[in-house]
Formats: sequence, structure tokens, C-alpha cells
Amino acid sequence: MDIRTLLLIILAVIAALTIVFYQYFFKARHKGSLRVILASLRFVTLLAAFLLLINPKFIDEEYFLEKSNLILLLDDSASMLKSTNADDIERYIAEILNNEDLQERFSQFKFKFGSQMEESDSLSFQQENTNIANALSKTNELFIKGNNTVVLFSDGNQTLGRDYEFLNLKNNVQVNSVVVGDTTAYSDISIGQVNTNTYAFLGNKFPVEIIIQYSGEQNIFKNLVINLDGKRVFQEAVSFNPAENSKRINTLIEAKSVGLKTLELQISPLENEKNIINNNKVVALEVIDEKTNVTLVSDMLHPDIGALKKAIESNEQRQLNVVKPNATSEILEATDVFILYQPNGRFKRIYDFIKAGNYNHFTITGTQTDWRFLNQVQENFFKEDFNQKEEILPVLNKSFSEFGLGDFDTSDYPPLISNLGDLDISATHQNILFQRIKGVDLDIPLMTTINSEGKKEAVLFGENIWRWRAKSYLDNNGFGIFDDFIGKLLLFLNSDGKRSRLELDYKTVFEGTDAARIKATYFDKSYNLDPNGNVQIEIRDQNSDYRRQAPMLFKGSFFEYDLENLNAGTYEFTVRENKENIFKSGTFRIVEFQQEDQLFSADYRKMQRLSEKTDGKLYFPNQLDNLIEDLLSSEQTLPLQKSKQNVVSLIDYRALLGLIAFCLAMEWFLRKYNGLI
Repeated sequence: MDIRTLLLIILAVIAALTIVFYQYFFKARHKGSLRVILASLRFVTLLAAFLLLINPKFIDEEYFLEKSNLILLLDDSASMLKSTNADDIERYIAEILNNEDLQERFSQFKFKFGSQMEESDSLSFQQENTNIANALSKTNELFIKGNNTVVLFSDGNQTLGRDYEFLNLKNNVQVNSVVVGDTTAYSDISIGQVNTNTYAFLGNKFPVEIIIQYSGEQNIFKNLVINLDGKRVFQEAVSFNPAENSKRINTLIEAKSVGLKTLELQISPLENEKNIINNNKVVALEVIDEKTNVTLVSDMLHPDIGALKKAIESNEQRQLNVVKPNATSEILEATDVFILYQPNGRFKRIYDFIKAGNYNHFTITGTQTDWRFLNQVQENFFKEDFNQKEEILPVLNKSFSEFGLGDFDTSDYPPLISNLGDLDISATHQNILFQRIKGVDLDIPLMTTINSEGKKEAVLFGENIWRWRAKSYLDNNGFGIFDDFIGKLLLFLNSDGKRSRLELDYKTVFEGTDAARIKATYFDKSYNLDPNGNVQIEIRDQNSDYRRQAPMLFKGSFFEYDLENLNAGTYEFTVRENKENIFKSGTFRIVEFQQEDQLFSADYRKMQRLSEKTDGKLYFPNQLDNLIEDLLSSEQTLPLQKSKQNVVSLIDYRALLGLIAFCLAMEWFLRKYNGLI
């Protein structure tokens, strides 16, 4: 209690005594014991009231020890058992966890990881992927305060995520690596990355790029063979030596028939090569006989144009030509869908051509759009331009039903730029996106589709869509979701038939089954998303009698089926809505791929660089005693004595209020009883 509070209490006692003295003793007419009792009750009442106002407090200080955190990150992937066994690994871990000195000095935590990190007491070593960077990043986020020492049990081989060697961890995180596995470097030749198109066109030649890697000390000559659907279409002899250990092979292969095609690549193995799984690789592509020609008309340079070209041509079925408004008639006549970027008066000829040919088109407006011209040249929408720039955030319309949006979500997308102005759309339309300006959601479209007299049109009222594609890459480690959305929009604009009530979204080739999914979007007769649809899928193996029929699960805006348990092979499938008997079919191929099966040697050098970067050390399993000794002797991991101050009220205000009420009641009763009132 501080001196100020003590002085206030003394003053309260003096004040209460003074008031009682003047009320009961100074020139008092009544004497005797009753006066003393009444004075005492009044004194207690006044003093309790003053204490209630003063509210005296004292500080309660507690001392405690804060231990450092010892975090065990355990690699649970299948590659951990390539050169050791599960019992040995469990014994290594128990040697640290059961050490009494470490238990006394540290707060211990145990996590396992494969593609994701999770807390668990048991290890299975059946994870098909390893993401060390994700485990370290999650640890960095979970343990913010105090000193954190990480003991990483792993072979150092990562198959997913960022390169963990270049992670920037907090200064209070130290990583000590324990290498599990064979550190011997074996001679190996492998087919690394294979680059080819997802689609090829009938009668054309499609490119194939193969990267072959060699690690060894001898000069070698090996044959590379490419088979297309079992027929040899390419062969080349390649040579390697310790200095020249990587080669890039490029070739062109002719697409002679339509359908799903399998490319099998083989490099002949080394003598006594331990890992021959990576000597073979299978990729697939689809040969088609049609192509969508898209023409983007623009009178300016803008990053949006490059982003749209990349997104559109990510599918080999589509080709984008960027032209000025004075493009030749031959180019315009070869167009299936037009994109009109920020039209101005020079677009008059283009609009006349679109009207005459009844072409579907996609209009993008922005700060350089000539709205006086645009309002006159078409009748579907009208905007009164205030010539004032504003940032507009997108708000997704989840009830949009013209086509399936899939995983497209604009929740964290950056704003577009447009001029403010009243907007009126007179034609039949359905909004994909609404506007949010300065935190206020408006019932004004940012992006919409228009159906007018059998012609389809899409309009985006804002520029800088390139930022959306960049954000899609940051969120998903790829442009796929944004590019798929643009592709579906173009498919909608390029279709002339009746709208389909069942839309499918899937890849024709899945490399492994980790991300193998088939999605379906079902609409009712009014073309509104129907979550109550009875959507089922039937899958058939083309090379066996295997069949599977199962319901598809609704995931908020689409139905989904997980292909995780299927074996490698080629499958046909049919998605059917049983109530309306609406169905669609397709074909996909699952290529067998187990990255963990190709890892035999531990990457201890990368683990050592990670540890040195965080002031830690690298250890081998036979050096666990050294690890324990270093952890116990490190000054950085000493427990810290800390104090916590709690400010506590000296007197409970409820007790004071009760005492005041009691004293006043007793005083009133005594006065009443003795006839003093």
C-alpha cells in the first residue's frame, strides 16, 4: 500500500470522528450509553463510506520460473525408413524426451509432419510427402515468446513447399538437426522435370522438354526413349560426366489421333544403380481438334493485357491475339470471342463488326474508357462518369448461376480502379461481383454477364485485373484458380446452345492422388445453385471390371468427389443428378507417382546449413549424448525467473456496502425504539 492511500485512510478516520463528535457530543442534550452506541454505529458507517471512495489497494507480487521450449519436429514420411527402421527412430526420440535433466529444464513439445504438421504421440512413417518448410513456419508462428529450441529429426529430403534452407525464422528460434538415414552419395541418373502441353491439336506437333540429371564420378552413355501409347516415337543417346551432369532434351511429337495420350519416358539405368524408379516417368496430354480464337482489342498498353494473355493461353485450346482497333478484317473474321479493353471512339468499327456478326464479347472498362462513346455505341448499360478515380473491392455473388465458379474467391483480392458514376444495366443480366467502396457493400455490379437478344456479353467495370492474378498465385502457389475462372468465362461466351444445368470441373491427368478431385455444379430449373441435388458419380476402369458408385459431397458452392483411393490407370466416369436424370461423362488418367520412393540418401548438407543459420548444430544419431549435453549447457536455454504483480483491493466493496446497510439499519432501529425519531 502506498503512502498516499495510507494518508487518505487516516484523514477518513479523522473526518468520521469529527462528524460524529459534532453530531453526538458537541452540545448534546442526551447522555449515557445509548449515545456511545449510536455514535459508534455512525462512525462505522461514515468510515466505511470513505473507504469505499478511497478503495485502498495493495500489490501482490508472484515469482515464477519460465522454462525454454524444446520442440521436437519428427519427419513422418515414408523415406525415413529407407535405410533405418521405426524402432531405432523411436529409440532416438525417447532418449531425448525421457531425459530427466531436459524435462526439468525445458517445456517439451512433440509434433510430427508430412505434408502438414500435427501433434501426435505415434509415428506411422506412411506420409507420401514431406514439407519441412511448413513445419518450421508453423513452429515459428506457434511459439512467439521465450527461447525456443527445435530438434529436427529428418532425412532432410523435402518434396513439397518452399526451400526450408532459406526460411527466415525469428531470432528466438534455434534449430538443431538430427540426420536420420543414409548419408552415402550413390551414383544415379534420373528423369527430372518433363515439360509438355496439357492439350495438343490434331495434326500438329507438340513440344516435349526433358531434363535429365546425373550424379556420379564416371563418364557414361545412356539411351533416352519416348513411347506414345506404347509406340516408340523418339530415341536419343545422351552422355554425361562429373562436370556435365545435366542435360535438356527438346523434341517435337506429332499428334495423330484425338483422345487422352500417354507419354512414357525411359532412360537406361546405371550398372548397380540403387534407385531405378526415377529412370521412368509418365505424363499425359489430351489431343483435341478444335481451338478458340480470342481477339483482344486495345488502344493502349496495360499490364492487364499481359495477365489476360497468360490466363487465356494457359489452356492450349485457346489463343489470344492482341490488336488495335484498326485490325484487318481477316483477323476479326477469324475471331470466336472479342475482348474490348477500355473502348474509346476508335472502337466504332469494332462495335459495328460485332453487331453485324452478332459476336459475343467481354468488355473491360477503367479510368481511360470513353464513356460518352460507350454509352452511345451500345444499349445494354449506361454509366454517368463523374471523372473521379476510386478503388473498388470485389464481393463475390455466391448465387451466380450462369456457370460454375469453382474455387474462385475474391475475399482478399486487391481493389480495382475505376471512375465513380451512376450505373444502370437495362438488359437481362446476372452479377458475378458486386462493389465494395470504403468498407460499404453496394448493390452495384463490378462484373456482370448480359444476355440480350441471343447475344452474350460480360462486363468488368474496373482495371488492374493483373493484381488479381498475382494474388491468386500468392494464395495458391499458382495461377490455376484465376486462369480457370477466365477460362470458364470464355467458355460461357463461346457457347451458343442452351445452358447446362450440370457443370463439371476436373483435370484430365492427375499425377498421384493427393489433389485428385472431380467437382460438379448443379442448378435447378431456374438456374439457381441447388445444394439439395442428388448428385452421384460412377467410375469405371478402362482396363478392368472395376466400378465404383458413390454420392458427391456438397462443399458450399459445388459437389466434390475425392479420388484418393484409386490406383494408377485410365478411368471413365459419369456424374448424374438422379432426380432430373441429368448426366455428363468424362475421362481422366491417374499417373503413379510416389516422390518419397525416390529418396535414398539423406540431405545432411542442407540440414547443416539450416542449423548454422539459426545458431544451431548438426548431429547424427550416435551423437545424441552430445546434443543433450549442449542443450543442458547452453546459456540461451536457461530458465528465467520472472515476476507478476497483481493489484488487489484491500477490502471487498460488497462487504463495505453490507456493513453500511447494517449500521444504518441498527441506528434507525435504536432511535425508533428509544423514541429519538
